Amino acid sequence: MKVSIIGGGGLVGSCAGFALQVGGLVREIAMLDVNEDAAEGQALDLLHGASTAADQLIYHGGYEQIGSSDCVCITAGLRRKPDETRLALVNRNVDLFVGILGEMNRVGLKEDATVLVVSNPVDILIYLAAQRLDLPATRVLGLGTLLDTIRFRSLLARYLHAPPTQVSALILGEHGDSMVPIWSSASVAGLPLEKYPCWSPHAEAELLARTKGSGAEVIKKKGGAGFAVGLAIAEGIHAMALDSHRVLPISTLQEGCYGLRDVAISVPTAVGSVGAASRLEVELWPKEVRALKQSAGVLRKTLDTVLARR
Repeated sequence: MKVSIIGGGGLVGSCAGFALQVGGLVREIAMLDVNEDAAEGQALDLLHGASTAADQLIYHGGYEQIGSSDCVCITAGLRRKPDETRLALVNRNVDLFVGILGEMNRVGLKEDATVLVVSNPVDILIYLAAQRLDLPATRVLGLGTLLDTIRFRSLLARYLHAPPTQVSALILGEHGDSMVPIWSSASVAGLPLEKYPCWSPHAEAELLARTKGSGAEVIKKKGGAGFAVGLAIAEGIHAMALDSHRVLPISTLQEGCYGLRDVAISVPTAVGSVGAASRLEVELWPKEVRALKQSAGVLRKTLDTVLARR
């Protein structure tokens, strides 16, 4: 698999490149950025460590790399300010993103390519990408709440003094303030959360607040998130590379799952070589379904505003 990372000269793009290099599953990694020196520098840094990681082709380039790419990962975008919601980025990032889509259409995508959007506000941008790219909508995915889910599990594990890899919990909905924690299926080592030692339902509000504020907290303290989002990106791309149908909370244009239509939002999605192989409408608590639909409503209002401007 060849992966081109648009925005590869930045923090998120470079961390994605490093996670893919360490993962060793993709054959080629091309770093693209409007700042060509930054893209070249990141590619060289990765290349210098290649002998200890995997036998991959790693280089930088321009949009000419897109046409031969199996997966295009878009991380380019303006950085979120510490007190700014992801959705507040919409007016600053949409024009930039539409320009990127135009360049991708100009050079052309492979018929069997997939696109993974990471740039924020990801759910809004995914809707635009699904409408504007010459690909089936199922091949256009957004990182969605996968990063939120990873953060959620890690914070939950810390609270419970449990191994993070044995915590199973999901965040669905918007990658933003209306995200929906799925407590109904949360477990540790196969044990229901409410049965696990040290668990208290009183911790739910605090853990959700910490998860929602994780991005802003990292931005405030180190300038931007990189490592965790890089790992999340690699998990999604590896699922496509292996055609594993791994179920991930990925954002795609919805066509009826949980009654959601004409909006891009994260639901449980089997990810494989075709992108979103299927969406799984697993049983949730009624209040979780209501919250998911409310989250879709929040996104739809913002989307209507974006579409009215264009």
